Amino acid sequence: MPPLSALRAFAAYATSRSVTEAGAALNVSHAAISQQLRALEAHLGIALLDRSGRQLHLTPAGAQLAQALTDGFGTIAAAVEALTGAESERPLQVGCTPSFAATWLMPRLAGFSAAHPEIETMILPSPQLTDPAAGGIDVAIRYGTGPWPGLLSDPLLPAPLVVAAAPHLVPDAPSIDAADLLNLPWLQELGTNETSRWLAARGVVQSHRTRVTHVPGNLMIDGLRDGIGIAVTTRLAIASDLAAGRLVALFEDDTDSEYHLVTRPGVPRPPLRAFLAWVRKTARKAK
Repeated sequence: MPPLSALRAFAAYATSRSVTEAGAALNVSHAAISQQLRALEAHLGIALLDRSGRQLHLTPAGAQLAQALTDGFGTIAAAVEALTGAESERPLQVGCTPSFAATWLMPRLAGFSAAHPEIETMILPSPQLTDPAAGGIDVAIRYGTGPWPGLLSDPLLPAPLVVAAAPHLVPDAPSIDAADLLNLPWLQELGTNETSRWLAARGVVQSHRTRVTHVPGNLMIDGLRDGIGIAVTTRLAIASDLAAGRLVALFEDDTDSEYHLVTRPGVPRPPLRAFLAWVRKTARKAK
């Protein structure tokens, strides 16, 4: 095995991509970091850094080692935190999409807070896939079919996709064709491509007529209600609006996609165990 000091220096550089910042993180000079990086390459007999340009870049081997060190040091940090009790005091971090947070999770979260007032919770909405990691997100509520490599996934809620709109925007909804939707304005959640994927699956090619406004997921639902445009979303996100007649479903896909609870392998810490038990119970009642 290479010296631990060299591995720590390389991990610090891979995280910051700066020898100066890596030195500051480890309280050593940037020259000491550079020396450790070269010593590690010499020990392994492979190039971890590409020095051909003005800036350093990780080689494929360097990227592979960086990921292994991130996982390894993260596991060590999690174990130390668990042993010292610091891990149990860290806020529970839940990752999900903005639309799921706004339409399903937040309206029910008071129930979790009432049952577990001792647990501090952070909801981190993002359209990007966020993997649970040591010291970071504890659980991601992810939409799809799963599984995801290296992670555990457990189905939570079925959620077929629908194309929805305010009734006044599509008065001829029963007879509308997928190609007719090109003449209407669209709303799409930031960071996703649901509109183009849905149209392409039906052989409809987007054109300059298709007007797409990209907004955060919670604002997309508001825009649907206000008749600003039509959108592809899950039936789960707009179930109450469909029942009340505020929105109509123009098309619905019977797919295998659903919301999953995604966690890291291993024994979950107490706040995560409590949340998983609560959200599963809440989801069963909501089905």
